[in-house]
Amino acid sequence: MITCTYCGHINRPGLLFCEECGHTLLEGGIDATVPTKKLETSLGEFSARATWGSASVKKISSIVMRIRDVSEPVVLELKDRIVFGRLEPSSPRQPDVDLTPYGALEKGVSRVHAAIERSDDVLTLIDMGSANGTNLNGQRLTPNQPRVLRDGDEIRFGKLIANLYFQI
Repeated sequence: MITCTYCGHINRPGLLFCEECGHTLLEGGIDATVPTKKLETSLGEFSARATWGSASVKKISSIVMRIRDVSEPVVLELKDRIVFGRLEPSSPRQPDVDLTPYGALEKGVSRVHAAIERSDDVLTLIDMGSANGTNLNGQRLTPNQPRVLRDGDEIRFGKLIANLYFQI
């Protein structure tokens, strides 16, 4: 049994985070599979925003993703499906875009968090059943239900915030 140093809860062996408070049970480095931390959010953080960009992707070749507090943009080649999440070498499902270098674990990004899919001339965003949800322009997505993306939209993967721009 492992006792949490933060709240005193007695946890089952092998856990990385306290079952009661979520505090880390690890001392030192992380070499094991790390589960997604459940975050507390307030409704004010995710107020809806109007979006006015084009939904058509007929002429675009790539997507530029600008992650908040990161100076360099991430350029994504447009393909039929792009999966976002955290790289976990021991997991059979791997994301196409690894958000780990941008604080994904601390910001509540799941290993397989969300996907962008191309259908005809539009892109849709789908939450893949993530632990901390995906928001599009301040509105939380229902898991596995696609929503149309527009140029300039804001996406929140847990608390990791990014804007997407279509590039010709």
